[in-house]
Amino acid sequence: MKKTKKWKIGIIILLLLITTGCTTTLTDKDNKPVKNEVTGQNLTKNIICQPTNEETIKAYEKNGVDVSELPTCDEFKVTSGKYEGLWTSIFVKPLAFILLLLGRNVGNYAISLIIISLAIRLIAYPVTKKTALQSELIKKAQPELNRIQNKYKDKQDQESMLKQNQEMLMVYKKYNINPMSGCLFSMLQLPLFIAFFEAVQRTPAIFEDKFLGLQLGTTPSVGIGNSTWYMYLILVIFIAATTYYSFKMNSTGNMAEQSMKMMPMIMTIMIVITAIFMPSALGIYWVTSNLFTIIQNILVKRSKEVNGKA
Repeated sequence: MKKTKKWKIGIIILLLLITTGCTTTLTDKDNKPVKNEVTGQNLTKNIICQPTNEETIKAYEKNGVDVSELPTCDEFKVTSGKYEGLWTSIFVKPLAFILLLLGRNVGNYAISLIIISLAIRLIAYPVTKKTALQSELIKKAQPELNRIQNKYKDKQDQESMLKQNQEMLMVYKKYNINPMSGCLFSMLQLPLFIAFFEAVQRTPAIFEDKFLGLQLGTTPSVGIGNSTWYMYLILVIFIAATTYYSFKMNSTGNMAEQSMKMMPMIMTIMIVITAIFMPSALGIYWVTSNLFTIIQNILVKRSKEVNGKA
């Protein structure tokens, strides 16, 4: 894909984010967030369908939100409610509708989230496979790239830097490496994550549901104080382990440098801290996506080894 096309895609995504109808928190008369008695989370003001829990309904009505005007989650459609911008219309509502529809059929909204996450990754597989292949090729070329970097490490003049870039480009050409290959899905990951977050936060049927002792709308920071605290701890451990291993497998930099050695650990710590304060449903989505990436990379690596021997 040419750089100009990638810039166009980036601009489109940016415009969608700018024209978004974002999740807003329900506040009381003192402007303090209203807690959901069922999940322990801060309630979302602009939900897209009716809650089923009586205490949750009372909390909304007490703070000026008439949930009776909303469709039930079973009756929710992509066209339900007023127009809230391209972001909500193209990403959030369709995703919430699919999660609800599939969840009703499989009997659990966490399972529907897992199925949809896997479906998205399977659709994107041709693109993400290229990324994995590029990662393996860069690892193969790394000794030569390291030699070039060491050759010019004490030369900072413009001519030497130009020669270094030319020699590195020759190595890329030799191993058929395109550093920009497979960037499309990486660009879409953040919007997808935000879309899943909003779909969960704005859909009571999802954030009130449970899976293996986890309340889908409850964050690990809140859930750790519940009777099933150990399940939230296990979720955080899975997030940490799969994130670290996924980053480790995809590391393509000069691993001789201490900063590059620390990068998977630093990124894992940042994501775990974020996950502690995100709904458990998002943690399940993240673990599912990581496991797919890990399995995909293992398969790509094995196929490269078999082809290399052949």
